[in-house]
Amino acid sequence: MSMSSDPAPHDVHAFSDSEREAVYRAIHSRRDVRSQFLPKPVPVDVLSRILHAAHHAPSVGFMQPWNFIIVESPETKRRVHEAFERANREAAEKFAGDRQELYRSLKLEGILEAPIGICVTCDRGRTGPVVLGRTHMPTMDLYSSVCAVQNLWLAARAEGLGMGWVSIFSPEVLQQALAIPEHITLIGYFCLGYVSAFKAKPDLETVGWLPRAPLEELVYFDHWGQSDAAHPLTGHLRERDEVLG
Repeated sequence: MSMSSDPAPHDVHAFSDSEREAVYRAIHSRRDVRSQFLPKPVPVDVLSRILHAAHHAPSVGFMQPWNFIIVESPETKRRVHEAFERANREAAEKFAGDRQELYRSLKLEGILEAPIGICVTCDRGRTGPVVLGRTHMPTMDLYSSVCAVQNLWLAARAEGLGMGWVSIFSPEVLQQALAIPEHITLIGYFCLGYVSAFKAKPDLETVGWLPRAPLEELVYFDHWGQSDAAHPLTGHLRERDEVLG
């Protein structure tokens, strides 16, 4: 009896090799873009696709707590940039010596250069006070909104768009700049647009702010803090780290 060429039962839902590699390529080549934005406009159909990708993120109790504020006007971008500048001056003072000097040298946003800004928010009361799956972990709606951000970021990368998360804001100042109601929680402000290049490594890794941690040091078995050098997975993690650099 000849062997069947059909996929094994556990493979029937797997993507093809090329599809799978495309997903991993988007993940591993995604960058937090700050300084490579081009003035090229983002077509409406492309923006629609990546927003739909964000909207299809998992959400606790299917509450879909997110909203997306699309920022295109120079005046609104100026207000957002002023909020960043104020917080960035305050942030720099929190570091000392060489660390502060390095911090001040970093380009940490592309608010004015990026064609589009996107502010992602979370409406924590959208479906009422009791939400399936949030009864014992009330922050699950915030995590859901961050899942939408990740979908947005990976879809943007697949479309050839760069995206950068600007987190150096006082939330209340940014909320005022964008007229966000007090009961809505700010998740993040993102710069979006075509870029001149995607760098091989994250900027902060390149300038030596911090190295990428070896994954094998972050994986435990059965309980917190228990490593296992003899476990087959540990060796695979180490080998994969070496391949990815």
